[in-house]
Amino acid sequence: MSSAFSFRGALTAFALISAAALTGCADPKPEPVAPPPPPVALAPSLIEQASAYRYYMSRSSAISPAFDDGAEIADSLKTGAAYEPVQLLKGAVAYGAVAALQDPEFVAAVRSYSTNPETRTKMFADLVADPTYAASLPGASKAAGLVVAAYGAEGQRLFETGSAVKQAAYDVQKAKWSKAEVENRALRLSQAKALSATPIVGEIEETARLQQAAIGAGVLDLTAAPVEPPYSRMVLRSLAVAALAVLGEAGENRADLLTAVMVEPTSASCLNMAKLNLYQCLAVSKPHYEDVFCLGQHALMDTGQCLMKGAGLADPAKATPMQVAETGASAETAAVSAVKTR
Repeated sequence: MSSAFSFRGALTAFALISAAALTGCADPKPEPVAPPPPPVALAPSLIEQASAYRYYMSRSSAISPAFDDGAEIADSLKTGAAYEPVQLLKGAVAYGAVAALQDPEFVAAVRSYSTNPETRTKMFADLVADPTYAASLPGASKAAGLVVAAYGAEGQRLFETGSAVKQAAYDVQKAKWSKAEVENRALRLSQAKALSATPIVGEIEETARLQQAAIGAGVLDLTAAPVEPPYSRMVLRSLAVAALAVLGEAGENRADLLTAVMVEPTSASCLNMAKLNLYQCLAVSKPHYEDVFCLGQHALMDTGQCLMKGAGLADPAKATPMQVAETGASAETAAVSAVKTR
C-alpha cells in the first residue's frame, strides 16, 4: 500500500514540475504600447490667413519708387493700402507659426509630450492660458529665430521699400506732372478706406505651399540664428500656435480659441495707427508727389515698423519718427509741407 502512495506522489511531483517548466517557457505578457502622437494640425483658415499676409507683403515690398505718372502712383497706393489690420496681424502670427514648425528640435520636443493624453491636455491648457509658456519648451530659441525671420525680416524689407518711396516724393518733384493736383481726391481717400476694410485672399500656390510646410511635407525658404528669450508678444503667440499644432490641438475645430491666443493688442494698435495716419495724410495731400509721401511713410514704412517691433527687432522709427494720429491733420499738413520745401 505504501508503494502505491509513493508512486502516486512521484507522479504528482512530476506533473507539478512539468507545469512549472511549461509556465516558464510561455511568452511574457507584452507591455502596453503607447498610442501614436496625433498628426500635426493647423487650421486651414489660419493657413489661408498666412497666405493672405504673404500676398500683401510680397506685392507691397515690390513697389518701385520710380514713378512716371500719377496713374502709377495711384496703383501703388492701392497696393500699399490694401490690408485689413486685424487680418494682417493674424496672418503674420499664423505665418510665424508655420515658420516655427520648420524647426525639427522644437517639433520633436513638443511631440514627445503628445502621446500621453493627460500630459497633452495639461500642455494645451497651459498654452491657451499663457502663451508665454511656449518659450520654455526645448528648441524654442531656434524656432523663435525662424519666427523673427518670417515677419520681422519681411517687415524690414517693407520699411526699406517705404523709405525709398518716401525719398521719391522729393526726387519726383523734378518732373512737372508730379506737381499737378490729384483728381478725385475724395474718391481716392474713400478707396483707401474701403481697401483697408476688405480681407485679402492669398494665392492658391502659396496656400498649398504653406499647408505642406505646416505638416512637415514641405519647407519654407527661411534660415535664421537662434534667438534667446525674452521674446516679443507676437513671437510668443506664433510659438504657442505652433506648439498647439504639434499637439494636434490647432485644427479648424479650435479656430475660435486660436484666434484668442493670437490676439496681440500692441501690434494691433500700431497697425490701426498706421491706417489713421495714412487717411489723415491723404486728406490733406493735393499734388501727386504728396501722395507718394503718404504711400512711402504711412502705407509702407509705418506698417513695416509695426511688424519689426512686433518681432522684437530694433525700432526703425528712432531714425525716422512715425507721425502720431492724435495730433490731428495739422501734423500731416506739416509733413507734406516739408516735402514741398525740401
